[in-house]
Amino acid sequence: MDWLLIALAGLLGGMLNAVAGGGSFITLFALVFVGVPPLIANATGTAALLPGYLASAWRFRKEIEYPANLNLKTLCLIAIAGGCLGAAILLSTSEQVFADIVPWLILLTTLAFIAGPWLLKKRLNPASLTRVNTVKPLTAMIILSLVCIYGGYFNGGLGIILLATFGLLGQTQLQGMNGLKNLLSALLTSIAVVIYALGDLIEGQYLLLLAIMAIVGGYLGAALAYRISQSLLRGFIVLVGFAMSIGFFIR
Repeated sequence: MDWLLIALAGLLGGMLNAVAGGGSFITLFALVFVGVPPLIANATGTAALLPGYLASAWRFRKEIEYPANLNLKTLCLIAIAGGCLGAAILLSTSEQVFADIVPWLILLTTLAFIAGPWLLKKRLNPASLTRVNTVKPLTAMIILSLVCIYGGYFNGGLGIILLATFGLLGQTQLQGMNGLKNLLSALLTSIAVVIYALGDLIEGQYLLLLAIMAIVGGYLGAALAYRISQSLLRGFIVLVGFAMSIGFFIR
């Protein structure tokens, strides 16, 4: 049953990450449920979902759009530096402290995803109904750097926060936002996983199965994203976020 649960978590995690984010909630919860300590479960789930990020980023490669006049090189550097710093912070965090803040991180991430569309509407011009993009490149770089540091540290709900951030930076096309989200997630996760491995935070027992299922889920999820309504996706992710948060609070 443990292996079946891990396989399903990898598949669903890869699918969720491909279409909007939140897959790490499922892998983290599943690994903790089968007895892996939260700190190691977070690092292991992050490593396992990396191939899924790569698969879905490739699937969305033609739709990628860049916010606030930033170019690909700048965004890649931000993702790599943020992932490196966030992972380094995780290595210095105790197991108990991490376990205590996990439910709060999940809850805040879910609330950010809910608030994203509402905050985005506040930036519309009521007269012309056109988007007012007032975010300067430097401001966008600072915001994205903080998000990438978070991703290197926790990774849970990273896709949700990235989508909300892209929306606040003026992007509206979910497919294009998904493409960039998966690209940045893959970059910062790659460097974070290397640091996790050096710090001996990755549990090898379930890693391969999670990774294989995440690849399948990542590609399937990217394909399904074109056929599922955005409102339905958002509602499901919010439900998952609240459920995981409650689960960890109870635990």
